[in-house]
This record gives sequence, C-alpha cells and structure tokens, in this order.
Amino acid sequence: MNQLDDPRIARGMNAQFAWRRERLDAGERPIGWKAGFGAPAAMELLGISAPLVGFLTDRARVEPGATVSIAGWIQPVVEPEIAIHFGADLGGGADEEAVRAAIAGLGIAFELADLDPPPADVEAVLAGNIYNRHVMLGPCVPARAGGRVDGLSATIHRNGEQFAATGELEANTGPLVSVAREIADVVAGLGGLVKDGDVIIAGSVVPPVFVKDAAETVTFEVTGLGALTVTVER
Repeated sequence: MNQLDDPRIARGMNAQFAWRRERLDAGERPIGWKAGFGAPAAMELLGISAPLVGFLTDRARVEPGATVSIAGWIQPVVEPEIAIHFGADLGGGADEEAVRAAIAGLGIAFELADLDPPPADVEAVLAGNIYNRHVMLGPCVPARAGGRVDGLSATIHRNGEQFAATGELEANTGPLVSVAREIADVVAGLGGLVKDGDVIIAGSVVPPVFVKDAAETVTFEVTGLGALTVTVER
C-alpha cells in the first residue's frame, strides 16, 4: 500500500509540498528529506504503517557544534539520527538493490524539533513538516555506501552524562533501506525525486532528548561515523 492511499497522508503531504514550493520560490535551497514517527510505538499511535515524510532546506541547517536558540519553543526535542547520503537519483518503485546502489554513504545528524501541538492529527503534522526546526549534519562516510550499519554502535551524552547507548541503530527506525524506499515512493507520488546529493535523516536512533533546562548540550557519537555536539538554549 502506498502511503498516499491514506487520505490523511495525501492531504497533509499536498499541503506540505505547497509550503515547500513557497519556500523554494522564496530562495531556500533543498537539501533532502526526513523521516518522522517511524518508531513502532509512534506508528501505532498515529495509525500509520511507515514513517512520515518531511523536507529539509538549507535555511534549517546549522553547523556542527553550533549553539541554537530555542527561545519561544513549546516542547523542544533533540533527535540523534543516521543520515543517508545519496550519490544517485532514487525514484519510486525501487527494489532493495537499487536503493543500496544509490546510497553513497552514511553520516550522523541531529534534528531539532518543536513538538507543538502534540502529535495526534496526521494531516496537521505533515502540513507542518513534522515539527522540523533545524538539522545538523556530519560528513558522509563512503565506507558505509549501500547503507550498511553492521558493527556500528552509538552513544548519546546529555550535559556530560550518558543518556543512551545502542548497538542496534535500526531498531527504532526500521531498516535504513526501507526508510529510503518509503520516502522515495512518497516523494515520487507527488511528482518529486530523491536526487543525487540529497540526504535523508532517518529518524531518532533512540527516544528523543526532551529539553528541560535553560541550556543543554547533547553529543552523539557513532563508531566509524564520527561525533556531533549541539547546544540549545532558551
């Protein structure tokens, strides 16, 4: 079943793509796509069978190590994610072999989001681009071309103390190849394309870090992919 067969998703994605076109027409540059609510519990809560799809532009991108203002945000979260970097176009209907062939490597990323209002209405969540506010990207590691995560493990620290660790980087997101294929199918269904040079951030590898204090620093390290640090402050 294509996600766009769900009327909630079709309406939300059409609204989202209209907003994306407005932003691109105003001068923003597309850099890729994002998966959201792909964890099993989140999909069950929203009544969906695959991660939701959002977009990324250069206006939302912040440099590694940056301090980001979250003044005025209602429910800020920091999500440590795996970034899928593409070295070829990926259209809809691709099989696993074609998806892997298009993946030039992997990297790490943070997404900063403001979960306001709480996720309940799929159409509204999509129309608002799944709460995206900022994205931070580490470099692409070509040794992980094809989307392989074997042997990788992640550690997340919050204000210097370990927040989470996992050796199963796809447990919370589903297989990266499946995430990429789902996103390519939805984008193609709306007349778009995952392009050579695009990046897909695949969803939080652990439960998101909910920001509680006036300032917090989160560090995300994956063996073989590097480390990123972001500081958020109100």
